[in-house]
Amino acid sequence: MRAALYRKFGAAREVLELSDVDTPEPGAGEVLVRLQTSAINPSDVKKRAGAFPDLLDNGFVIPNSDGAGVIESVGEGVDKNRKGERVWVFQAQHERRFGTAAEYVAISSNCAPRLPTKADFDAGACLGIPAMTAHRAVFADGEVEDETLLIMGGAGRVGHYAIQWAHRAGATVIATASNSVDKAACLDAGADHVVDHRADDVAAQVIEASKGELIDRVVDLEFGTNLPVSVEVLKVGGTIAAYGSAQEPEPVLPFYRMMYKDLTVRMIIVYSMPVGAKDHAIADINSALSHGWLQHRIARTMPLEDIAVGNEIVEAGEARGAVILTIA
Repeated sequence: MRAALYRKFGAAREVLELSDVDTPEPGAGEVLVRLQTSAINPSDVKKRAGAFPDLLDNGFVIPNSDGAGVIESVGEGVDKNRKGERVWVFQAQHERRFGTAAEYVAISSNCAPRLPTKADFDAGACLGIPAMTAHRAVFADGEVEDETLLIMGGAGRVGHYAIQWAHRAGATVIATASNSVDKAACLDAGADHVVDHRADDVAAQVIEASKGELIDRVVDLEFGTNLPVSVEVLKVGGTIAAYGSAQEPEPVLPFYRMMYKDLTVRMIIVYSMPVGAKDHAIADINSALSHGWLQHRIARTMPLEDIAVGNEIVEAGEARGAVILTIA
């Protein structure tokens, strides 16, 4: 099969190559998916750059965790009726070498949920990391109906889905964005208010948007940088659900301010979500897809051979939405 791969860490154009490799066989509990699309996520480019030094210890890596395609064959213990089923794929390159940037992937049947007919393969490739992370961030601490949530970076991959989950669940949603295009995307996804996260008075804007009331929860992609705002706007017993802190990887916590507000800080990474949380996310994602209401922001689509270009776009933070590789 044709696959994109890397044999050493480094810059995308220097290490990524297209090659013919053996087509995998599905093992017990696995399905073989003929992939149509593969998504490039920030975690994928970080791995290729060397964030996990032991990743290449056992040989080359086929990158990318998310994708979509059709089940071509099944391994022992898997319902044979799954053959021919359209699926979306997640965690393909988590704790394993072979991801979705290839014509085929053999993966646990549990990591290849059915893709509803209303969703195309581009949409299917968007779901694994962004939509599941957003679902966990919004619902990990209970239902959000009648609560007020602040979604930091609402136009981002995760934030865009978080707005939709919270809005559909009956929450008042305040999102942050830094320009008119992103503000419009947040409002279109269901945000009730959008504030400028580059302004000096973000906390004041949030409280004004919530009619002078402190809020219930914050969903955040830059925990350390945004922590002062989060602490200021949260009510007693509030929650911060953080899935990133790249700008301040080792933040200093204002412990006593947080303690006297009885705040909860929840760190989220999709790979470590409990099985029950993953099942909950998959069920809600597929329900949303079946009803046709889940929006996807797709910034670029390009053929597999342009994977290095796609990596550079994601790495530079230039994409307002997913970067999708077409495989077929």
